[in-house]
Amino acid sequence: MSQMTIFRKELLKSAIADRTITSVDVREIRFQPGQQTGRHLHPCDVFGYVAEGSATYKIEGQPEESLPTGAAFHEPANTVIADFKNASDSEPMTFIAFYLLEDEQDLIRML
Repeated sequence: MSQMTIFRKELLKSAIADRTITSVDVREIRFQPGQQTGRHLHPCDVFGYVAEGSATYKIEGQPEESLPTGAAFHEPANTVIADFKNASDSEPMTFIAFYLLEDEQDLIRML
């Protein structure tokens, strides 16, 4: 039996602040066409992966980013996200969010 090479493609590498991570909460989140979050922040670091559709995402004070299917992103803890939305007005968008929690924390705070 021959060994097959496993292919590993880096999607994102991002540093996080010096924290104690006690748990990870993983959520599948689905946005309807044109749906958006508006201004918000997370008390914990959030890593995400766009599983279906495409999104746009903007950290306050930085340029907006396009996130096609397969893209990974990082929303740093306590950083204002000016907007996160489904880029399509006709198709849904699904992403997987990984919340890196330190004890009991809220997942999101709307501003």
